[in-house]
Formats: sequence, structure tokens, C-alpha cells
Amino acid sequence: MSNKSIQQNNHNTPKPAHLSQTGTYSGNCSFPNHPDMHRSTETVVPHLGEQTILDRIVAATRLRVEKRKANRSLPQIIREAQRVKTGISFPFETALQKEGLSFICEVKKASPSKGIISPDFPYVKIAEEYENAGADAISVLTEPEFFMGSDDYLYEIQQKVTIPTLRKDFIIDVYQLCETKLLGASAVLLICSVLEPQALREYIAICDELSLSALVETHDEKEVESALYAGARIIGVNNRNLKDFTVDLNTSICLRKLVPNSVLFVAESGIRDEKDVKRLKQAGVDGVLIGETLMRSVNKRGMLKKLRECGEWH
Repeated sequence: MSNKSIQQNNHNTPKPAHLSQTGTYSGNCSFPNHPDMHRSTETVVPHLGEQTILDRIVAATRLRVEKRKANRSLPQIIREAQRVKTGISFPFETALQKEGLSFICEVKKASPSKGIISPDFPYVKIAEEYENAGADAISVLTEPEFFMGSDDYLYEIQQKVTIPTLRKDFIIDVYQLCETKLLGASAVLLICSVLEPQALREYIAICDELSLSALVETHDEKEVESALYAGARIIGVNNRNLKDFTVDLNTSICLRKLVPNSVLFVAESGIRDEKDVKRLKQAGVDGVLIGETLMRSVNKRGMLKKLRECGEWH
């Protein structure tokens, strides 16, 4: 399948009102009688034991979402999200179905474990460079407090590139799924260690209604089982433990065996060089999500070219 056929046609997506000084949502559509119309964050896995970095991120996200709801209600943002027209159905999944490894390249300024990764952060230029170098999709961090991300980054990037974009954030509320649609992304990250199993299942269903692909992130066997039960069509395995931020590439290699070939499989984090790419290709993964390695590279195009050559089938 040619990369040229994998394009996202939503460049006319209206800018979400929380990104601008004026504007209101309108429309007369809603998720009929959906339980999440009237609930917010009780879908989150409860905190147990000593607080982790992940707990702190989720708590900060909860406050951020509630502040936004005070300015624009959940029913309002649902109506607006449902009015957005989508040119191609699930282009993110199409990008992952090509021959050989698909490369999801990440635009990221900072992380809790590494601090500031890119002091000079021309995010649109970076995204365009990824696309020109053959990336199949672009992941954009939008979490502001711990990763120094922004919704603006995602919105502006998707206006400039033709390949699918993934919103990478800590989703705990239907509100954020609607935001993701309004921002113009093709896909959104759902994290098993954050969401209760029933909420995960419901969120995948809502993503389907919004024509968003859900990349369901897992870290262990139990979470893979939960993702499969929830109906995930794309399962990602994060080689970085979100509780202590240690990294082990073997996490993806071991868990790949638990995921049927009918479900797309993405290895995330800790992919540093051609050797890692070759190992993951041999393990049968469909795609890799690479962030820090590319962000720290002076020659991003050259680095991605080397990694892509290792991921091609010969």
C-alpha cells in the first residue's frame, strides 16, 4: 500500500473554542442516553498505595478537564464533535496495515523522566520533517503540566501534514474524546492502567462513533486481556512502566504473543536504534512509536530513514 494513499482530509476542522478567544459550540446531535453524558471521572482506576507519577498526572488531568467543563459543557462539546465531517474512515488504522513496519513519530518537548528534551521546539517543522522522511503517522503530546504539551501543537500540526495524527494524553473523560475529534486528530491514546475495564470498552465505542481510532496502551498480560475484552483493534505495549518509568523492550516482544494477528500491534517507547527495530520486526509487531530517539536526533530525516530501512520487508 502506498503512503500516498494514506491521507487525512480534515484540514477544515473548526478550531476548538478553548483554543480561541471567542466562539461557541452549536448543533443538535448527542450520544443518545449515553451514561457518560452525565458522569466525568469515576471511570478512572482508583488510587491504591503510594502515589506514583501516573497518579499525579491523572489528578492534574482531572482538574484540567473540570475547568474546561466549567466554560463549555459536556453535552455542548459532544454536539460539536458529532458535526465534524471525516474525509476517510480510520486512516490511522490504514497506516498501520501497510507492508513492513509502520512508524509513528512523536512530537514531544519534555517528559517527567527525561525533563526537557527539545528546548528549541519548532513542532510544526518537526512534524513536516517526519512526514517528508516517510513517517506513517505522527503522535503529538498534549498533556501540558508534565510533558509541556499543548492542544495547539496538535491542532496546528494536523493542519500542515497529510498523514494521520494521534493525540497522546491521559484520557479520563468523554470530554477529552470530543476534544480530540475537534482538534482534527485521527486517533487517541487510551491507557489501560488509567481506565476501568468497562470505561475502556465504552470509550472505544464512543471513538467508533466519532470515527476516531483508539490506540489502547497496555503494559502487562492482564492489561492486554482487558484491551482485547474491550474490543481494541489496536493494542500498544508501552515498554516504559508508567509507574516508575523504567524501560524494557522485552515487554513488547513477550506480550506480542498474546495478541491475535487480527489486532494491530504497536510497540511504544525505548526504541533507540536499528537493532531494536529489527528485534521488533522479527517479533511480528505492526508498528513502532518512537519519540525521544528522534527528538534528540540532529538529523531526524536521516535517523528515521535508517530505522525505516530496518523495518522494511525484503
